[in-house]
Amino acid sequence: MPVVLMMTTLPDAESAQKLAQAALDARLAACVTELGAVRSRYRWQGGVETADEIQLLFKTSAARVLELERFILANHPYETPELLSWQASASNAYGQWVETETQRTTHV
Repeated sequence: MPVVLMMTTLPDAESAQKLAQAALDARLAACVTELGAVRSRYRWQGGVETADEIQLLFKTSAARVLELERFILANHPYETPELLSWQASASNAYGQWVETETQRTTHV
């Protein structure tokens, strides 16, 4: 069963926790795994930078991936955030759980 994984990095634990919780509250992701502290080296505005960051991995359904991407971009503190996504195969039970947890509740 397909699940979409989306990864980003944030400048500190507080901003990572805030973004993860907001995505969960909005049901844009079923799970957000904090992969931990990483050190990134990258070219930026003509120079090479080094930054200590927190890496997050979001698990979502194909139906919610574009909305999650827009949400992360709108709420990310970086001017040009890293945002990588790919589809993965999940077990039926896990994939169904992701689908269920990312569905919007409907009001009658």
